[in-house]
Amino acid sequence: MPDALPPGSRALRWLRRGLGLLAHLAALGTTGLLLLLSRPGTSLFSWHPVFMSIAFCLCLTEAILIFSADSSLFCSCSHKVKVQLHWTAQMLALVAATLGLAFIISSKNRSELSHFVSWHSCLGLLTLLAMCGQILCGLCLRFPQRLKIFSVAQLRLYHLMYGLVVYLSATFTVVLGIYSDWFQAQIKGVAWYFCLGLPFCPALVIMNQTVGTIRTHVPKRREYI
Repeated sequence: MPDALPPGSRALRWLRRGLGLLAHLAALGTTGLLLLLSRPGTSLFSWHPVFMSIAFCLCLTEAILIFSADSSLFCSCSHKVKVQLHWTAQMLALVAATLGLAFIISSKNRSELSHFVSWHSCLGLLTLLAMCGQILCGLCLRFPQRLKIFSVAQLRLYHLMYGLVVYLSATFTVVLGIYSDWFQAQIKGVAWYFCLGLPFCPALVIMNQTVGTIRTHVPKRREYI
């Protein structure tokens, strides 16, 4: 396969690959850390960070990185296979996030605590609702003829932009969770700041990937002299 970049840009390609690998490791590391801290099975609440980390940190990240030319784990797969994997990861994220919401509601009902009184909980709920809208948009792109969608190119552009908003919303939900009393009671000092930076690593990589893809989908205006 011919090198798409000129020789002088090979260093940039390897930098992107390195950052992509770092994004995978950061997503997996954040998920693993939250699984370790939550000690699943010790309480109803313990399942909330388990499922939400799987949804927001792991599945959403990998669902987008699948299409990356530099950091995809499935570079050798066809676009059709990547779309199927993307769809599967998105559905897993939705199921996991719904379970995480169900467990935190059950936990608060048992403890007789109020619901959605923090920025973390409110943003998390909005992110989950936005995920549902994004999946519906993806469904329209997957079956445009059956659903009688005519402006597929424009809808794909909206799907890209809206997907970035959803992912950033999920990232800030995780960041607010790191600011929570539950997390800060277990991780302190320099380690806490390190954990705080973990979610931003894949977010920056995905922002760069998505913005680049959006630019290729935006039609260039012709200049007339």
